[in-house]
Amino acid sequence: MDFYLDIVSVEKRIFSGLVKKIRVSGSEGEMGVYPGHSQLLSIIKPGIIYIFHQDQTEEYLYISGGILEIQPSIISILADIAIRGSDLDRKRILEAKKQAEEYFKNQDNTMKKDDLLIQISKEIAKLRVLEMMDKFK
Repeated sequence: MDFYLDIVSVEKRIFSGLVKKIRVSGSEGEMGVYPGHSQLLSIIKPGIIYIFHQDQTEEYLYISGGILEIQPSIISILADIAIRGSDLDRKRILEAKKQAEEYFKNQDNTMKKDDLLIQISKEIAKLRVLEMMDKFK
């Protein structure tokens, strides 16, 4: 049994199709979503979405956060930013992380430090997507 998954970012539709299950980081922690899951509306934290396809393959996406809506036959994920793992650039991610860490060290303003920590955590989440892809090559 499968269900329909729709992942949409502010810019475009990232994924649309039938899947076996997904795994995502909700506001209450990591959750697996299978066919027949009860209806739910949840905030999604920045991190990885694991998509398990009908043909037994897996796909990984980075998401900057958003909203997960589970209906009886369709699951929708609305995100500010969603990027397929295959579209991530490791070199650019590492540079952005390094730059944010340097700014963090030199920052006295607590609010700006919080923003920088969020930026660093997003870059780390992107790197985790790439690590997952490397593991299953």
